[in-house]
Order: sequence, then C-alpha cells, then structure tokens
Amino acid sequence: MRMRRQSVVALVVVVLFVAVFGALVVLEQRDRPDKAAEGRGDSIAVRADSHRLQEAPDGAPVFVEFLDFECEGCRAAYPYVEQLRKDYAGKVEFVIRYMPMPGHFNAMNAAVAVEAAARQGKLEPMYQRMYETQAEWGEQQVSKAALFREFAADLGLDMAQYDADVDSQEVADRVRKDFNDAIALGAQGTPSFFVGGKPIAVTQASDLDRAITAALDKAPLS
Repeated sequence: MRMRRQSVVALVVVVLFVAVFGALVVLEQRDRPDKAAEGRGDSIAVRADSHRLQEAPDGAPVFVEFLDFECEGCRAAYPYVEQLRKDYAGKVEFVIRYMPMPGHFNAMNAAVAVEAAARQGKLEPMYQRMYETQAEWGEQQVSKAALFREFAADLGLDMAQYDADVDSQEVADRVRKDFNDAIALGAQGTPSFFVGGKPIAVTQASDLDRAITAALDKAPLS
C-alpha cells in the first residue's frame, strides 16, 4: 500500500513535468530529428541497439521510456518504473532511451556518462546511480562531468576507455539519435512512455499498469 501511495505521488509529478517541459523541446531543440525516420511510427520506438534494462521472450510487450537523468519528473517516476520491472519480470521487456533536455545543464553529460558505462556492461548500475544522486548534482549551472567520472570509477570501469567514450563523437551521436527518435515519435517532454510502440498518456498511477496489461492480453502465446 505504501508503494502504491508513493506511485501515485510519483505519477502526479511526472504529469506536471511533462507539461512544463513539453514546450521546451519544441522551442529549444538543438538537433533536428532524422526526417527519414518520421512516418515510421513504432518502428523507431525501439531500435536494435536500444538499451534493455530487462529482457523478455520474443513477442512480449516492450515498455520504452525516453528519459533525462536531470529531470525531476523522471526521478519521481524511477521507483515506480522499478516496481513495474519487478511486477512484470519475464513478461515485459523494459527499454530506456536518452532524451536529454536542452534546458538541463548536465543532462547531456549524464547521458554520455551512462552510455559510456553501458559500453562496459554497467548500464543498470550507472542508470541507478544517476537517479539516486540527482539531488546532489541536478539543476546546477556548472559541469558535473567530473562527478560522473567518480561514479564510473566507483563501478570499476576502465577509466581510459570511459574517458575516450565520453569524449567521442560516436557516443554523442548515439545519444542524439535517441533524442531525435523521441521527437519523431511526437514526444514532447520527459519522461515519455511507450508500450507496444504506442505513447501512453500518464494521468494517474494505473495508466502504465493498464497499458502493460492490455499489451499482455494481445501478446501471442509463447
């Protein structure tokens, strides 16, 4: 019951932040979306190289979150998404994609740090670390790249490789591709959720549960 009460609060905050940041994406977008991707709909909600936090059998529904590690709404939704992962373990595939908002000073720094960690097999612990520490570094107008490097060292990463990845054009392009796909799909802020390639409008705590349940009902039997 306590988890459900927390979930309601989290989802209310999510809705508020989506509303606040929706216009920001349109007005401050720095990178134009891939025009070739537009019109392909749910075919770009998940790509072959998209990061899976949790896998499921072929044909299972896919839950996708476009997120910004500096977004307080994403941080509020984080424990709820983690609970969904437990509730639907082995039944639903959970995917995260980057959508660093232009108005957040360290959003891109955080995204490339997580991507660099992912390239060394440490996606999930770095993803978790970002949200667990967001209150320490979020909403600041100075670079926190050095702090994120400390997180990487704590995780035991090869730091020479981490530094090279963080500074690489390839990693930056990887993050921007996710962002551009989000825009092409019509996402207007973070967090933005998709289930089965369809956007989910979150107005109450049960919306994501309901979308997942509906997708499971339609999923082919394994």
